[in-house]
Amino acid sequence: MTQNRPQVRKLVIDAREEGQRIDNFLIKQLPGVPKSHIYRLLRSGQVRVNGGRAKPERRLVSGDEVRIPPVRAADKGEAVRPPDAALNRLREAVLYEDEHYLALSKPAGWAAHAGSGLTYGVIEAVRAWERYAFLELCHRLDRDTSGVLLLAKSRSALLRAQHAFRQGEADKRYFALLLGRWRGEDRDVDAALLRDALVSGERRVRIDEDDGKPAKSRFSPRQKFRDAVLCEVRIFSGRTHQIRVHAAALGHPVAGDEKYGEHEANRPLRALGLKRMFLHAHFLGLPAAGPFPKLLLNAPLPEELRDVLDRLPRG
Repeated sequence: MTQNRPQVRKLVIDAREEGQRIDNFLIKQLPGVPKSHIYRLLRSGQVRVNGGRAKPERRLVSGDEVRIPPVRAADKGEAVRPPDAALNRLREAVLYEDEHYLALSKPAGWAAHAGSGLTYGVIEAVRAWERYAFLELCHRLDRDTSGVLLLAKSRSALLRAQHAFRQGEADKRYFALLLGRWRGEDRDVDAALLRDALVSGERRVRIDEDDGKPAKSRFSPRQKFRDAVLCEVRIFSGRTHQIRVHAAALGHPVAGDEKYGEHEANRPLRALGLKRMFLHAHFLGLPAAGPFPKLLLNAPLPEELRDVLDRLPRG
């Protein structure tokens, strides 16, 4: 198939697109282009808003003119349609739907969106159902984390959810199996987090009170075992890998976490059938706001994680 040479594009933002961050707008306008390249375009000033440079966090307003330079996604071609089995798997994962939102219990192993070598994620698969004129992720979950994932069916619903997340009004709770013998009851971790990139390109997050972003987590034990504890974790911010880094800082890494935990410490759990990280987003609540009623969403613990709990030795 003959490909046209990419051209400079100048797009005028309308009311439907108002409020978007420029980086998220570009990600949608340039499907198949790695996010790292999109941020490089912003840093180098090749993307312009009303003739001037724009930082990734800049929010667009109606009437803004966005200049997008010629960009070709190498070896991408047509968008990849997920296989029918994947589409059906997500249909079975629907937790809730109304006129504003669609909520799924995301299976572990699914990325929220395409990228990093993945041709599709949850958002691409659900769009392939071809049922929605508008559909966007309200937030994200790590690929290895299962549980409640909320998608918006309108721009106003998206902005309502994003506002709740940004202002700390969302109630986000996870179940996490932590390694080690837990002493006492609830523990709070209030430690700023900074995203790093190692020489190998692997993304990691570390505690850094000087340059990091504020992050707070509350760990509440729900079921104690001989060498582990099932905690409900409430997060008051939404930083990348927040629970995993905070849990490791407590000396109780998340079971199955090979990045922030220890390979040998996970060996007994693998013998009990744990084939993934034991982290599950089990509850999400949003307060009422304007025309949007209160939203309370629950995702039961997956069977493969319940089975591991049943096999754990008690002490």
